[in-house]
Amino acid sequence: MASLTRLERIVMASNNPGKLREFGALLAPLGIEVLSQAQLGISEAEEPHATFVENALAKARHAARASGLPALADDSGICVDVLGGAPGVHSARYAALAGGPRDDEANNARLLEQLRDLPNRRAHYACVLVLVRSADDPQPLIAEGNWVGEVIAERRGDGGFGYDPYFLLPELGQTAAQLTAEHKNRISHRGQAMRELVAKLGSAGLV
Repeated sequence: MASLTRLERIVMASNNPGKLREFGALLAPLGIEVLSQAQLGISEAEEPHATFVENALAKARHAARASGLPALADDSGICVDVLGGAPGVHSARYAALAGGPRDDEANNARLLEQLRDLPNRRAHYACVLVLVRSADDPQPLIAEGNWVGEVIAERRGDGGFGYDPYFLLPELGQTAAQLTAEHKNRISHRGQAMRELVAKLGSAGLV
């Protein structure tokens, strides 16, 4: 990879307050100032692609181009085996694609309806992180994580966001929404991807 200078400020290519909280906590130990794209008046990027990595790259390049800063983006979602990996990249707008509102409650309701009477509820959360030092960075840093669990029919817990109250971790007997923020950040798909990214940042001399 080309020689890079240490990262001091980056823009986070997301307007999702839950993601911003989690990434702020995960990045704080690195001493990097994290700005949200909303703080800089940057609009959300289009996410037309079929894969997490393509969407994350599009968002990172968009934020870097608009801000002139290095940018970090993630694309993540829940993938249910019996649904062929859906909602997948459409997780945040799953209900909206069927004519409903774009919010967590509606997304969860649609997913539970599709899984009604289906015994196999194995699923995983997927996260792909992309960091670009500039909009045209030819060698973006890419990291990913997967968090395996299953979808349950009854809501449990008030933490987290998205599908967390219905995402059960059988080995813990808890949903993602029942974990403390610190515990979730240690073991989640986003935490896994961030650890991989931090290792790559270290290897590149960026932190």
